[in-house]
Amino acid sequence: MAKQHASFVCQSCGAVSQRWQGRCESCGAWNTIAEESPASGIGAKTALGARKGRIFGLSNLIETDRPAPARITTGIAELDRVTGGGFVAGSVILLGGEPGIGKSTLLIQACAALAATDRRVVYISGEEAVDQVRLRAQRLGLGGAPVELAAETSIEDIVATLGHGKRPALVVIDSIQTMWTELVESTPGTVSQVRGAAQALIRFAKTTGAAVILVGHVTKDGQIAGPRVVEHMVDAVISFEGEGGRDLRLLRAVKNRFGPTDEIGVFEMTGRGLEEVANPSALFLSSRDAAAPGAAVFAGMEGTRPLLVEFQALVAPSSLGTPRRAVVGWDTARLAMVVAVLEAHAGLKLGQYDIYLSVAGGLRVGEPAADLAAAAALVSSLTGVSLASDSVFFGEIALSGAIRPVAHGMARLKEAAKLGFCQATTPQGPPEQGRNKGDSSAKELIVRSCKHISGLVAEIAASRPKALDPGRPPQNPRGR
Repeated sequence: MAKQHASFVCQSCGAVSQRWQGRCESCGAWNTIAEESPASGIGAKTALGARKGRIFGLSNLIETDRPAPARITTGIAELDRVTGGGFVAGSVILLGGEPGIGKSTLLIQACAALAATDRRVVYISGEEAVDQVRLRAQRLGLGGAPVELAAETSIEDIVATLGHGKRPALVVIDSIQTMWTELVESTPGTVSQVRGAAQALIRFAKTTGAAVILVGHVTKDGQIAGPRVVEHMVDAVISFEGEGGRDLRLLRAVKNRFGPTDEIGVFEMTGRGLEEVANPSALFLSSRDAAAPGAAVFAGMEGTRPLLVEFQALVAPSSLGTPRRAVVGWDTARLAMVVAVLEAHAGLKLGQYDIYLSVAGGLRVGEPAADLAAAAALVSSLTGVSLASDSVFFGEIALSGAIRPVAHGMARLKEAAKLGFCQATTPQGPPEQGRNKGDSSAKELIVRSCKHISGLVAEIAASRPKALDPGRPPQNPRGR
């Protein structure tokens, strides 16, 4: 029989090599390669001839008498929104977030809300003792919730315990990096252990119909630690985001097989735990200075939810050979493109200025529809002209300077009208070509269509004709 040689696996990306080395050739990470046995992991015994395969039954795609998968609603509206209307029975969700962001607090509140509906809910902690979990629940005022607790890390023992008695409706594993299975000959937290433990829990969820939530640690760059294959194995990947200096928390769906992706839920961390924010747009715009130049309100979309946020820009003369470009909450490459279009097609000379752009409130915007709001904020800061406080902007800027239409235009206008905005600068043409067409809720807005980026610059310059001089530094409106 041939001798089984050990392999070396990168604990960051899962790449396999035949020898140990200090730096992974696949992802470039240092000191992440560990030795693992080749004949280990889920499916290893089958590969060695432990048993033969069995014949299983097949179903038909045309079966119409089968009901849709049932959803388990927690009663926490923001959490149910992100999951697509509640947890689907038999689904597996991977929840990631930085340490101390509030993952355990959110899950304790969700477990307590679900257990109050006479469902069996099990919370298994691999990092804390049962008394520590109970102490957190008492601090949140949930000490009387009938949630079953355990502190265990063995996957075989966990699966056997969960299968005994009434089928659980929800199982929380905190965290997947601390779990280990006897089928894998490596230490807990390695790529093989995380993959093997996740696959065993996924099999349990699919065969019993219980919803399982796996808590995952994140790396320094915000990615969920462990192999990326786990993200492909689960049904949904949800990230819990927030900044240390703010009480705002964002629950974002990165992947969801049973609902929309990029959906967000907004929470606020308080002394009583996480509280839902019913109107996130009003929260993001609550402390804005509408009279200051360089501020533009963007009517965006996060999943199926319209959301209004403020773009803040500062254009200042630079004393450096290479001006600075600093961005918070937006794509740096997108800012460079908008600046290049303003220089090439609007006649603005921004190469001698430092440019700072920030999305107020700690939200990160990724859709191209924010181009027009960012351009308006840049032109406003450069000229010193304050934009109308009751105006919103949205539209994608092409490399030719044209303003392209974006989706869900009517939903954006409806949200702006609900918050008291009276004007909107949008791409030329109908704002929506779909389900919201004909909605009369946003008719009270004055919609200005913008076909080219030069039209936006001319409109801002018209409010102060002598202010726009690309060769002069920006003027201070407060010094008039």
